[in-house]
Amino acid sequence: MNHAFLYAAARTPFGRFGGALAEVRPDDLAATALTGVLGKVPSLDPACIGDVVYGNANGAGEDNRNVARMAVLLAGLPVSVPGSTVNRLCGSSLDAAMTASRAVECGDADVVVAGGVESMTRAPWVLPKPAKGYPAGNVTAVSTTLGWRLVNERMPQEWTASLGECNEQLADRFAISRERQDGFAARSHQLAHAAWESGHYEDLVVPVPETGLTRDEGIRPGSTPGTLAGLKPSFRTGGSITAGNASPLNDGAAALVIGSEAAAEAVGAGPLARIAGRGTHALAPQDFGFAPVEAANAALARAGITWSDVSAVELNEAFAVQSLACVDAWRIDPAIVNAWGGAIAIGHPLGASGARILGTLAHRLRLSGDRWGVAAICIGVGQALAVVLENVTHGSENR
Repeated sequence: MNHAFLYAAARTPFGRFGGALAEVRPDDLAATALTGVLGKVPSLDPACIGDVVYGNANGAGEDNRNVARMAVLLAGLPVSVPGSTVNRLCGSSLDAAMTASRAVECGDADVVVAGGVESMTRAPWVLPKPAKGYPAGNVTAVSTTLGWRLVNERMPQEWTASLGECNEQLADRFAISRERQDGFAARSHQLAHAAWESGHYEDLVVPVPETGLTRDEGIRPGSTPGTLAGLKPSFRTGGSITAGNASPLNDGAAALVIGSEAAAEAVGAGPLARIAGRGTHALAPQDFGFAPVEAANAALARAGITWSDVSAVELNEAFAVQSLACVDAWRIDPAIVNAWGGAIAIGHPLGASGARILGTLAHRLRLSGDRWGVAAICIGVGQALAVVLENVTHGSENR
């Protein structure tokens, strides 16, 4: 079996809901990320790309009808380059990367571009089609921005609770205080700002034309536990989850070049990291925030390593409480988690976040010289994914 390697990563800046990227269609965002990542490997002939796999959580508006293929066409790639869109909600683009790595490992392709896109701003309202024409009563347009919609009445009520309520339950279960959540959120903003100031994202982020946005729009470097403590709970009276310690609604896209070892010649560069292990896990829908624990443990087992070998973790911060619950369960040093900030500050455009954390992880390992890292993401309706990367860049000190 071949090994699968990550050769390049790129993403757009992540825009706030209704912010600088609000007028950009999701298929155009997807094409921007695709063009951007191929710009990192200019020697690669796009005609050599065996497939483009993009993740997308919504698919109800301008991102419908296979946004991956639309990105290929809008980016000006040869029409012979195929595209496929996958949907595992928040984990969609990490799922795309896992799918791409399997295609490489089994020899179906030498080079695959994986990624994802979401415009939560432009997610449409939808009307269910009536079973019979011309209903006499009123109809309600349903927002597709986030969460359950058009829920099947056979679903148990506890499964269909809001994402915030599910995480309030997690806070109760593990006795994770508001103070810890606000401290974690403030750290995310401060580290994301510091990473930008240090130039860590210069090689990863490509601008979106005609928007003027060059950095992630939602980072608030002045955030402190004290300022966040003044925010009101968003989901429960007296609850602990606020707009400040949960990820916001965002727009953005990300892409990765994944290939075999032999693809280095076509790519024109050596790889950054080997995809060494993959993990998938599921719990009851309301427990989704805790699902990354076993997804990561499974990925580590498949890579043949343990947490003691891991030097860097990228955990998507859907909520501070679920991130803290996972870090506590893994019993790892919190300092290795999201050292360049996380989704609470950077943003969480659902379909793009998995590719963002995987690309960031590869670049963190390249810079530090450490060998092993884990990217993990929770997924609404009770699921999670994780990938283990092995640093293969020259000069890695701990190989």
